[in-house]
Amino acid sequence: MRIFLALNSLVAVVLAASRTSPPSGSLTVGSGGTYSTVQEAVNALSTSSTSTQSIFIYSGTYTEQVTIPSLEGELIIYGYTTDTTSYTSNVVTIQHSSSLASGAPDDEHTGTVINTSANTKFYNINIKNTYGQGSQAIALSAYNTQQGYYGVGLYGYQDTLLSETGNQVYGKCYIQGAVDFIFGQHARTWIDSTDIRVSGSGAITANGRSSSSDVSYYVINKSSVDTAQGDSVSSGSVYLGRPWSEYARVCFQNTVLSAVINSAGWEIWSSSSPNTEDVTFQEYGNTGAGASGTRASFSTKLSSPLTISTILGSDYADWVDTSYLA
Repeated sequence: MRIFLALNSLVAVVLAASRTSPPSGSLTVGSGGTYSTVQEAVNALSTSSTSTQSIFIYSGTYTEQVTIPSLEGELIIYGYTTDTTSYTSNVVTIQHSSSLASGAPDDEHTGTVINTSANTKFYNINIKNTYGQGSQAIALSAYNTQQGYYGVGLYGYQDTLLSETGNQVYGKCYIQGAVDFIFGQHARTWIDSTDIRVSGSGAITANGRSSSSDVSYYVINKSSVDTAQGDSVSSGSVYLGRPWSEYARVCFQNTVLSAVINSAGWEIWSSSSPNTEDVTFQEYGNTGAGASGTRASFSTKLSSPLTISTILGSDYADWVDTSYLA
């Protein structure tokens, strides 16, 4: 009997980690769904309703650019998956190829997904900008507050993730790029339990905090940094960040850093504009081959880690799915 009960409990856990059918009331996309594209489902949402709305996307690759307008209520977008706890079983991909070099009007509008709505959650979806090297080409343009991305994969080369405004969380995600691929100006961003993978030499972050009073803060917590599978990146050729503005503010803490990270950790913006006079570049408790070395003089070591409540506010649990935090 005890063995039977244990097996029952195990099956329940396994089933709880699957999302292979639409939650009640969801708009559906893909084979077996109502809409053939994600944008069609987004267009069918009410912009004035204060109720929670949701979209469920069946397995497949959707080659399109998706723009989410400002909505009055919460929006949740789910991807079909047999394992909700990670990005590793994702079978839903939204992809698009766009860059400044290919004619986009500005960097924001190169985004494969452009999310301008507050109170949104994405689960188990891969978002890719397939343009490749040579120009800014965003996978996700995130432009509002209380946005959460869980088990999401973000793929690009330069400027993969634009985390621009408001409070944002990325939990158990995958973020890939080479040049300034986590960037933005005004957001308070908490990246947790996430695999950050580099596909070329450059800086991971490029924070553009505009002044000493700007709230922007990027914190990478309990994550890992390594080379993207299939790519070859020289040891010491990658930096944790460089300052897009002189008030840049970024912290890597309790994160495993592979040998791709340069011993200086951080680099200047450029020889003509170092932008280091007022930066806040911090580390705490990092491990791995890339965590050692003489760090840049304009960086600091913290005596204790930052807390999510310090960055996002004491009410963060009201909108963050905390099951995706370490």
